[in-house]
Amino acid sequence: MIGKKLGMSSLFTNEGRYVPVTVVQLGPCIVTQIKTTGTDGYNALQVGFEEKKSKRVNKPMQGHFKKSGGTCYGYLREVAVDNPEEFSLGQSLTVDMFQVGDRVDVVGTTKGRGFAGVIKRHGFHGGRKSHGSHSHRIPGSIGCSAWPAKVIKGKKMPGQYGNDRKTVSNVEIVGIRPKENLILLKGSVPGAKSSVVTVLKPKFSQ
Repeated sequence: MIGKKLGMSSLFTNEGRYVPVTVVQLGPCIVTQIKTTGTDGYNALQVGFEEKKSKRVNKPMQGHFKKSGGTCYGYLREVAVDNPEEFSLGQSLTVDMFQVGDRVDVVGTTKGRGFAGVIKRHGFHGGRKSHGSHSHRIPGSIGCSAWPAKVIKGKKMPGQYGNDRKTVSNVEIVGIRPKENLILLKGSVPGAKSSVVTVLKPKFSQ
């Protein structure tokens, strides 16, 4: 299911343990397309999240959304399913499909931090701070002498940091608020506040 990260909070469990949680508005998601092995070569569902004005959607997508009821959506995701026959176009998916204690995988886009050096990006410890040192936050030597006389591919160097697709596995569900479409996940998940995340049931549990 597709959701929106609202931020972080905390709660106490029945055993009295203090647990940090991430609050996610999960769904409701609408099934906008059903893909089967016979027509598309694989089984999957396309689901939509967060309604969008039709005038802000181009004509081809408006025609696509008419098949599932006519409501347009701002975000679309595709998820693999074993039996697509169990679903129907326009069907609403809610947090009721999850239970407290379930483990899920959360996919999101990490916060973008722009161009960063090796200390911030890769955790280098830096050079000496002593008098005369000119190596404080630089990466140091990166070459390979006369052979192979090039920088090895994948060398840890300064560059773009963040804004990557990341998946956190086996996140525990510690609370569900069905009336508000909220789900409480133990710990942190990738992304900034109000960013879109995808919550999936692990493959081994399907």
